[in-house]
Amino acid sequence: MERFNPKLIPDTLLLEDRARHVLNVIIRIADDDHGGIPFFSANLMEKPAYMRHGDWDYGSSHGRLVDALVLARHMTGVTDGLEVEERYRQNLLSFFKEDGLSYRQKNPKTKWEPNANMIDQRAVILALTSWYMATGDRKVKEAADKHVAALKRIAVKERDVWYYSNSEYKEGGWPSANAVQLRLAPDPAAFCGRLVMPLLKYYEVTGNGDALELCEFFSAMIVHRSGVFNPDGSFNDSLAYRSGHFHTRIGTLDALARFGYHTHDASLIHFVKKSYDWALTWCTSFGWTPGDMHEQAYEHETCSLVDLIATGITLARCGYTEYWSTVERFLRNHLTESQLLDLSWVEDLDDTSCDDTGLKSYFHVAERTRGAFAGYSAPNDFCCDVANGRGHTSDLQTCCIGSGTRGLFMGWSNTVTEQNGTVSVNFLLSRGSQWLDVHSYLPHEGKVVLEVRRPLKRLLVRIPDWAGYAKVEVRREIGDDVRYQSGKEPSMWVKQRFLVLGEAGEGERITVTFPLSHRQTVEKAVGQEFIAKWRGDDVIHLSPEGVHHPFYNNRKVFDQAPMREGDYRRLERELYW
Repeated sequence: MERFNPKLIPDTLLLEDRARHVLNVIIRIADDDHGGIPFFSANLMEKPAYMRHGDWDYGSSHGRLVDALVLARHMTGVTDGLEVEERYRQNLLSFFKEDGLSYRQKNPKTKWEPNANMIDQRAVILALTSWYMATGDRKVKEAADKHVAALKRIAVKERDVWYYSNSEYKEGGWPSANAVQLRLAPDPAAFCGRLVMPLLKYYEVTGNGDALELCEFFSAMIVHRSGVFNPDGSFNDSLAYRSGHFHTRIGTLDALARFGYHTHDASLIHFVKKSYDWALTWCTSFGWTPGDMHEQAYEHETCSLVDLIATGITLARCGYTEYWSTVERFLRNHLTESQLLDLSWVEDLDDTSCDDTGLKSYFHVAERTRGAFAGYSAPNDFCCDVANGRGHTSDLQTCCIGSGTRGLFMGWSNTVTEQNGTVSVNFLLSRGSQWLDVHSYLPHEGKVVLEVRRPLKRLLVRIPDWAGYAKVEVRREIGDDVRYQSGKEPSMWVKQRFLVLGEAGEGERITVTFPLSHRQTVEKAVGQEFIAKWRGDDVIHLSPEGVHHPFYNNRKVFDQAPMREGDYRRLERELYW
């Protein structure tokens, strides 16, 4: 990696800065009094606030956090907390039994039953894949190969589909042989569909044939036999399907989209797009998602939003370029707004006198959770405490911390992409890269400056839908040569919204300007209505205002973008997920 001397850059959203913040909570939620096991949840509304352990502490939480640490360190280069990361990694490996599966452990304060939970297995192979991609560690590959072989071995195999017959596997077999005989596969999306995403990546990285075979049979089961998705693309909301749980459904769409892209299966991409478009009708245009279609409908999980981000990116890469703008709205708004940076409203304790070791801690909760992403939030409030649904439950969950980090990474790694000599700027977010630097002045000004770092054969930059084309202007400077281009030129546009800049020379500075949109929308969220005021793709005011820790209404916007000293992280070799 090459670093340059500090210079002035726009003081606007920088995803790698957000990744630095999330590293704080990932490292500091480790419970030193309980073997370094991370706390799973936190109640920040309670006085004093506390963090709590849960039965997700093991394969699920460790898998999510190991994956998040790999991605956040790649984005930032920060090496703080390496000893905590090593403990997470060793804990994760210790949860494996000889059968190759990851098992939940006993807790001295609860009656949690050790089992290989099938939701946990997805987080485990996700972490092992990222870990191996980052380090090439052979022991990690050995563990992952054994894990994939176990996932294949325990799958119930029909003629054309495979599935898991229960949510928990016990040493020696499935808890219910009758469930196998009657094909009572519980929630196929949660236990099989979402597994396709990390399994496919593991196959791409290692060529593991078992991983690809699992992807093929699980995908076929979801699309053709499961009933998770209705023929019109809507989610099956029956109780047996977790009331149409959004995280597991959209996570499954993410997996299917990736598999469709990998196999060039247009029918599978069409299947995903139909359901994705239906899901968007249940979400706000700034990225709030329901928890499910019934009991948890009012509780947004950051996990669901990140699934929307990842699925939208894959659909955009498949040619549905309109989703680049959808995803940018999500990145600029509810993902980053859901990150906990201001904790002045949280009350905690300065000592451990009230802690219940192995279960709860009240100690420095505010500072230890800084950088976390919302576990359950309302559209206008970090804390969800509505009269409908379940009322207030908790505010943070480790799964959402891991997912939020992955969402930052997906936005960061897809801001600038290269394929067959064409470099595309897909998101108008500040970002450094080996090809060029993107300086975004949004939402203050309708301006993006590109500084080209090496000769480019063909350069494209996406212009927002609301900017039009007639008033898009381009100024290109290289040395003493200055020339101008206009969006009015017909040959300047491809893929609906991409401005064609053609060849670009090393050292060239390209300034693209366009009018900012000022508009107001009515956003519907499970029967509730909110008025959102927009400046470009950023929500700058939302009403009615939240009660506990309101969203959106403290954003500062100026006529000219503020500047700060700084620089971007640039890598010659990047991880791609």
